[in-house]
Amino acid sequence: MKRGVALEGWRENLHLSAWWIVVIENIEKALAKYWGYDSFLPLQRQAIECIVHGRDSVVVLPTGGGKSLCFQAPAVLLDGLTIVVSPLIALMKDQVDALTECGVAAARIDSSLTPDEYNEAIARVRDKTLKLLYVAPERLVSNGFLSLLDKVELSFIAVDEAHCVSMWGHDFRPEYRQLGILKQRFGKVPVGAYTATATAKVRSDIAEQLHLHEPETLIGSFDRPNLIYKVHHRTDRLKQVCEVLVRHRNESGVIYCIRRKDVESLCAELCAKGYRAAPYHAGMSAEQRQHSQDRFIKEKIDTIVATIAFGMGIDKSNVRYVIHTGMPKSLEHYQQESGRAGRDGLEAECALFYSGGDYGIWKSLMREMEPEARQIALGKLNEMYSYCTGGTCRHHVLLRYFGQDLEKADCGACDLCLGELDSLPNSLEVAQKILSCVARLGEQFGGSYTAQVLVGSRDQRILERRHDELSTHGLLGEHTKHAVHDWIEQLVGQNYLAKVGEYNVLRLTAAGWQVLKGQGQPRLLKPVQKTAKGPGRVAKVAQDSWEGVDEGLFEALRELRRTMAGRKGIPAYLVFGDRALREMARNRPSTPEALLEVKGVGEKKRRQYGKIVLATIQDHCVAHGLDMDL
Repeated sequence: MKRGVALEGWRENLHLSAWWIVVIENIEKALAKYWGYDSFLPLQRQAIECIVHGRDSVVVLPTGGGKSLCFQAPAVLLDGLTIVVSPLIALMKDQVDALTECGVAAARIDSSLTPDEYNEAIARVRDKTLKLLYVAPERLVSNGFLSLLDKVELSFIAVDEAHCVSMWGHDFRPEYRQLGILKQRFGKVPVGAYTATATAKVRSDIAEQLHLHEPETLIGSFDRPNLIYKVHHRTDRLKQVCEVLVRHRNESGVIYCIRRKDVESLCAELCAKGYRAAPYHAGMSAEQRQHSQDRFIKEKIDTIVATIAFGMGIDKSNVRYVIHTGMPKSLEHYQQESGRAGRDGLEAECALFYSGGDYGIWKSLMREMEPEARQIALGKLNEMYSYCTGGTCRHHVLLRYFGQDLEKADCGACDLCLGELDSLPNSLEVAQKILSCVARLGEQFGGSYTAQVLVGSRDQRILERRHDELSTHGLLGEHTKHAVHDWIEQLVGQNYLAKVGEYNVLRLTAAGWQVLKGQGQPRLLKPVQKTAKGPGRVAKVAQDSWEGVDEGLFEALRELRRTMAGRKGIPAYLVFGDRALREMARNRPSTPEALLEVKGVGEKKRRQYGKIVLATIQDHCVAHGLDMDL
């Protein structure tokens, strides 16, 4: 009897295994047909398996890791309608436009629709002609909409940007808390929560607030190896920003400022220099913000200058740079904002220009917070400041913050690992002089005053307090006050010094006292020279992505893409991504079949654009005597 039961169970498992293989094969075919991809990215297969087997899930994949395809691809094949919860109209519109462009039946319901557009979407829900419906959380949980869904066969519910559920997340939205009703009302329908950024505490809170049943948790690597991180002390904002823009001429990028007035002034300065830029912040009217966003999306401008009010609703894949002109308030915010670059997997630059004043601005803005929330926020701010001032590989620091690690010592994609920043050969000696000065000042003064003492200033305050008689007075007299103050900030960032109280008085930490005893090894960076040193080695990700690419053909295809997108009134990257264009310019296909081999070219896009794309490639190859079908 036991043998018979075991045999029956084995047969059932074999049947399920064969069924699953068929399902995956069909989803892979859909992936190629609609999106032009021939394989899954890491964890996509496992995330899809959860949906097909009816399991709840929490999926954390980095920006550019393909989290949207985790629910879009199976939705095409599953019976019924997939509901996607999304927080912003712009994000919904962007994804629905992209799906429609690929030939997938998708729609959205939001406040921007006309009555006719709304009625058409509802009719398609009732007629069962939709595969995906995007909707905002507050509309989804309304009684009328839930009643409508009671009459519809639901295949799956996807909660996108799921970190908004958690008060521990960096973008908490109270309306997301209401989504817990979905699991109670549609208990048999699997629910998946998707986000690009979530610590362990946030992941746990997401599962609890959504009432997920024993969810499968899938966590991808938080590393974005295609992003090249660079951090510099802010000295001349306009000059430093323009140096980045020169490296990315005619490419799309985002510049973040902390304050609205900085957005306005910087944008005006850039436009006066001939750059195609537009502002975006919460002080502008909705129409003004939409106008700026549309111009950026449709590549009528190259650069958007914005506060953090901009970004979540943008799925633009070909952002080649993100610049922060001030320090973000947490590493989660920085990961999210810088992560809007290079969503297509190609190289992108993330430049951060900070000053100690940024720390003070954020700290003052946190004064009105509740004590517990303020303590959490200050902890996150200190970790962000450590990232800016520390001398550790940028990729390593970001990964460790999210509980992961980088296997290789050299990331090959940050200013430190690329050799763009040099360490002081006598870092320990300089650090000991600074720490000794802080101790001899009785740990009663801030960074600026301490730096003055170290360089030997004869300032009246120093003379009155007789600090010119200290043994540490003038110990670093061969250096500028600015350089010494910068090293003090670096020691704070590496946790050898701490800033205490309202006036940021310097105190030695336990690690700082160890350094005074000769134990520990701080890393201090050489002062920036007035004549900037040449760049270090080129990031390997940039070398690899351009290898074999005919740049002239790439530019011709980019211009063709812009023209085709303009005719249809859609963003250029929805026609083809930069990765697809580079592959075309590398392989130079000559037939529709060869064009279909390019990643990102599905059947509908081949039918729509194939003829003119192939003609452009052929014309370029004939004009320059180049072979095709490489």
